[in-house]
Amino acid sequence: MAKVPDPIDVEVGAKIKARRRLLGMSQDRLAEALGITFQQVQKYEKGTNRVSASRMVAIADAFGLTPSYFFPVETADRRPDPPSAAPELVSFIETNEGRDLNVAFAKIASTTTRRKIVGLVTALAAALHANPGDPGI
Repeated sequence: MAKVPDPIDVEVGAKIKARRRLLGMSQDRLAEALGITFQQVQKYEKGTNRVSASRMVAIADAFGLTPSYFFPVETADRRPDPPSAAPELVSFIETNEGRDLNVAFAKIASTTTRRKIVGLVTALAAALHANPGDPGI
């Protein structure tokens, strides 16, 4: 019988993967920074292997974060807070397109330009929704 990963290990792994991808870092590069193999990074990201406390500190350092970033926020009754982002948003950000779009967007310093890009994308999405078969859009 196969051992099922603990949900917290899976969540921590997903956060490691998401952050690594957001930074445009390969598994090889993270593994090199940690002195481990990329296969070990894969196992961490899947939640197959637990991340030790010392390794968590090293991963956080590689990403410029504190280790607490990787753990769910808990309320007074010890239940994790509900996710702040909708599942479809998280799914999109985990794609290559979502990551690339977010990384590129974050590099735009001008607030005005960012607002105009959001307006453009919003208008495109509305036009596509209104005219799904229009090849000109």
